[in-house]
Amino acid sequence: MSGVTGIDDVYAAIEESARLAGVPFSREKVHPILSAYADGLAQAGVVYSVSTSESSPAELDFTVTVPTSSGDPYATAVERGLIAPTDHPVAGLLSGIQSRCTISEYLVDGGVVGGFNKIYAHFPQDVQSVSKLADTPGMPPALAATADLFERHGLTDVAMIGIDYGRRTVNLYFAQLSEQARAPQNVLSLHREIGLPEPDEQMLAFARRSFRIYVTLGWDTDGVERICYAPPPDRGFDPAALPVPITPRVEEFVRSAPRAYQGEPIVIAAVKWAPEGEYLNLGPYYQLSPLMRKVISAVHNKEI
Repeated sequence: MSGVTGIDDVYAAIEESARLAGVPFSREKVHPILSAYADGLAQAGVVYSVSTSESSPAELDFTVTVPTSSGDPYATAVERGLIAPTDHPVAGLLSGIQSRCTISEYLVDGGVVGGFNKIYAHFPQDVQSVSKLADTPGMPPALAATADLFERHGLTDVAMIGIDYGRRTVNLYFAQLSEQARAPQNVLSLHREIGLPEPDEQMLAFARRSFRIYVTLGWDTDGVERICYAPPPDRGFDPAALPVPITPRVEEFVRSAPRAYQGEPIVIAAVKWAPEGEYLNLGPYYQLSPLMRKVISAVHNKEI
């Protein structure tokens, strides 16, 4: 895989991807994010994604990895004006995670329409138990309220946390999933207890392939707002294997989005359930970070 040479390459790739997806592009929303975290772009993982929750994508999200050597990504975001300072607990959560986990890399997430929204802490080599994370300073009380639910359904080990500063929510990414955690009856039981729509057989088959299951929690509720099932990213893209149909435009975006490597695109597809129903997130990678490549290759037991 060839390396990215700098901001201009990543910026141009995101701009072209927005055009392919039919989403209006704004330099003012994209360039400040890339500029704030420019130091690590040469080896950064970069992935774009769109949602099928609407007939045509309203947003193109992009996620970029940030090395731990670049410093605290939250402090950078505040300093650069990407996040407004606040006394809400969301402002202190990343610091709490840093005090508990050995973080391998960070990721930052933005949209070409909405701008900056998330910071992720990725700690696949220091997975944390739900019970340990529940008392992390700044963590939503909803995690303590749902910890027993997760553990009863085999969701015990967390490898990454995403913090959405605009929506004031947290994503927990469960890893090292057992067969029991992914079993159809377990998934159905979990959805019933959460109060989300039940998956059909095709959705259950898709969920059974998950290498990460993640949930969304907030500070204003005690329950799970959304749940998502994500099989491991892989080379190639087969729309027929997806549990819901996609539009020709979305298919063209996934197949043709710029990438800094040869061959078929590497794509992650995830199905999400929310009270309003289910939808897909589809994300072709522009480039994999060394850690991303290692994690994905280990799951497939082959070089990606």
